[in-house]
Amino acid sequence: MLEVERYELHAGPAYQFTPDRREFFKMLGGGLLILMMLDDQAAAQESGRGGRRGNAMPKEAEAWLHIDEDGVTKFFTGKVEVGQNSRTALTQAVAEELHAPVGSIQMVMADTELVPYDMGTFGSRTTPTMAPQLRRVASAAREWLLDLAAEQWHEDRSTLKIENGVVRDASGKQATFAELTKGKTLLKEIGTGPVSKPLGQSVPKVNGRDFVTGQHRYTSDMKRPGMLYGRILRPSAFGAKLSSLDSSALTQFKDVQVVRDGEFVGIAGPDHHILQRALAAIQAEWKAEPQSSSKDLYTTLRPTEFWLGQPHGDHTLQATYNIAYIAHVPLEPRAAVAEWNGDKLTVWTGTQVPFGVRNELAEAFHIPEAQVRVIVPDTGSGYGGKHSGECALEAARLAKAAGKPVKLVWSREEEFTWAYFRPAGVIDIRSGVNKDGTVTSWEYHNYNSGGSGINSPYEIPDKQIKFHEAKSPLRQGSYRGLAATANHFARESHMDDMAHALEMDPLEFRYKNLKDARMRAVLEGAAKQFGWGKAKPAPNHGFGIACGFEKGGYVASCAEVSVDKVTNRIKLERVVTAFECGAIVNPEHLKNQVEGAVVQGIGGALFEAIEFEDGKILNGKLSRYRVPRFSDVPKLETVLIDRKDLDSAGAGETPIVALAPSIGNAIYNAVGVRLRALPMVLPGTKT
Repeated sequence: MLEVERYELHAGPAYQFTPDRREFFKMLGGGLLILMMLDDQAAAQESGRGGRRGNAMPKEAEAWLHIDEDGVTKFFTGKVEVGQNSRTALTQAVAEELHAPVGSIQMVMADTELVPYDMGTFGSRTTPTMAPQLRRVASAAREWLLDLAAEQWHEDRSTLKIENGVVRDASGKQATFAELTKGKTLLKEIGTGPVSKPLGQSVPKVNGRDFVTGQHRYTSDMKRPGMLYGRILRPSAFGAKLSSLDSSALTQFKDVQVVRDGEFVGIAGPDHHILQRALAAIQAEWKAEPQSSSKDLYTTLRPTEFWLGQPHGDHTLQATYNIAYIAHVPLEPRAAVAEWNGDKLTVWTGTQVPFGVRNELAEAFHIPEAQVRVIVPDTGSGYGGKHSGECALEAARLAKAAGKPVKLVWSREEEFTWAYFRPAGVIDIRSGVNKDGTVTSWEYHNYNSGGSGINSPYEIPDKQIKFHEAKSPLRQGSYRGLAATANHFARESHMDDMAHALEMDPLEFRYKNLKDARMRAVLEGAAKQFGWGKAKPAPNHGFGIACGFEKGGYVASCAEVSVDKVTNRIKLERVVTAFECGAIVNPEHLKNQVEGAVVQGIGGALFEAIEFEDGKILNGKLSRYRVPRFSDVPKLETVLIDRKDLDSAGAGETPIVALAPSIGNAIYNAVGVRLRALPMVLPGTKT
């Protein structure tokens, strides 16, 4: 079941290109053409954007594993590497099961011609779903290798063992995997039972040296023989339609080709600088309807309040929380290299859903999926923002017209404007609490931002929680943590307000209303490391705490902030994060994930917000859109709780959700002002 805030996965195709007459009749062949319209949900499911096709994994080990005669053991997965270090985690998993060195394993990822079908890399699902699957494959391979050795050596199988990637007997005889298999195919069926837990050891990042030295080639670094470059003519505003186009001035630009296909207009040529001047020479007129702005965003999303009942308890509270749109700002903007070989299309692109993009390409060009190959080089971050294939489609359309490979790299301004944003939202809460600290009633309404993390972990006898759809003025979709960041901000801020209304310690108030032992454990871990309850170092400092659960992981954050008395600027001084996601795979890399989430979360908490008016982004460049800087990073401390008795959960998203509310609670503790909007900016702040 896809979370509602993955709006981009329910959207229609970015482009539907018109086939020329020859292509159209080639599609018809000699039979009868039947056109069939699918509803949006069915189309999404069948395209690989939904759940139906992703449920069944191949049962045969040969789809997942190949031992080359040169000694390399290859495993295959549709998951992608976008900086979350899944390549290392998955390599560790199979190396542990095979009793082989990590360096002897090659993980082949995200090549639709080579790997088994996969829905995509999202929802923190790589560790809990793909790691166990590959462990089962490796386990089946291990047993098969022992069978082969026993058969070839005519020895009792129970006397054989695998150590450091070599099969050995009691006498010291040994053979590598390649020597035993000699190109044989493993036809053994994969089991479905439980798998062994990870050892929990830190190993270096696979291929880490390539990234440090610049040897790794991102999509934007790729070159193909005879390759051209591409640029796209963008509309004047969201929803604008092209009313006229004059490209006659392009005759002065040698070797620049213009392509128009419906609303799509692009150019291809041999040089970036020439293309930039050529694009500026095109005369285009656009028509667009008047649109709203960020100034009236929240009344657009929630015109009126909607309540189901009245709160009850010794104290009652009511508050509204506003969440701004924010951009993903990936290190690597969207990029694609497209190459046609006859009717076969190959596209290299940075995407989190290679099979979904394959389907988009097949639909757009009216060709079978078997004629489309999507390859994803390890990509410069995604954060949930690379689930759609616009750039791949654009590059492929230009390459088809040019008859040569085309590379298209979105500019930073294009990435800011034409990608989708984390959903904005309005959250209304009414609550009641008794004098003894027991929460008695909770009514919660989320408008637009989504339902992830919406359910309260606290024991409340009367809970009414609703998500309401709204018409968004901007394109919106998945973002790290989805709406759990918004929902945790509102809930944990409100919990703090209830504690202060009772003059009760916020940590003790949470303990009072919690029965979940795992949640209590992360709260205790963070509070102990932080030294909760100690005196503030100065009057303008404040401490805050918050906790949460999402995607199988538990997190608690303690924050210390200071507020400048002259400028009212907020400075984050220290953050302690306690995190538990079951059995730990790689402690060092898990710590990196936690700290990376915290650093990214600083932006959404304190300064990131998209400004727009009448269908145009007003701050669509890094000089006008504030992201976290090195100077914003506080002292970071991470407490990892290893639960060897539990299955591993993903860690890419959950650590971000408790940061904003812990900062907000610390601000209140420092200056007595409750900020109920993200980003949080104190009144009268001087920039």
